Amino acid sequence: MIFDSSMLSLYGITDRKWVGKYTLEEQVEQALKGGVTILQLREKSMERNDLIAAAKRIGILCRKYNVPLIINDDYEAALESGADGVHVGIEDTAVIEIRKKVPKDFIIGATAKTVEQALDAYEQGADYLGVGAVFPSPTKKNAIRITNRQLNEICECVSIPCVAIGGISYDNADELMGASINGIAVVSAVFGAEDIESAARCLKAKVNRIIM
Repeated sequence: MIFDSSMLSLYGITDRKWVGKYTLEEQVEQALKGGVTILQLREKSMERNDLIAAAKRIGILCRKYNVPLIINDDYEAALESGADGVHVGIEDTAVIEIRKKVPKDFIIGATAKTVEQALDAYEQGADYLGVGAVFPSPTKKNAIRITNRQLNEICECVSIPCVAIGGISYDNADELMGASINGIAVVSAVFGAEDIESAARCLKAKVNRIIM
């Protein structure tokens, strides 16, 4: 799949603790119907074989909606499952090492919390950056929060697209208006909603106003 910055506008990230009465696959399809433009499977407690199996099933859904599937941390699982890419944190396998072992069109995203980290990931060959946390995060209690000024400094120091992440909800997303971002990444704002499809659709409409 050819990566394009427009794919980052509404970046959905899974977390099974929000599954409730639905299966993970049912949740994902609702999110895709609502307008999620890229999906990250982030299930750190899932056994590797189960992760690969889930990624294969979810990959079928993502292809149905022409949405890239990204696997958190494990590029080998991403390759084995046929996913479109991987997202790595600061302490995970270096982007430059992954780039040597994956196809040319394999998408690599990297986390950046500082200008230095952003430049490093960019120089190593990252396709996009996840920048944050921009708000207190309910899924990462110890996440270091950055200001809007820092967000812009990080995004503007590189020529690859950037997505804001960390505690973003429908209610606070407007605070990112005018930021140098290509989209927002959300977990509970979509997957924690009672009506996932509706939540995704409303967020997508708001994102379109924020990044237009």
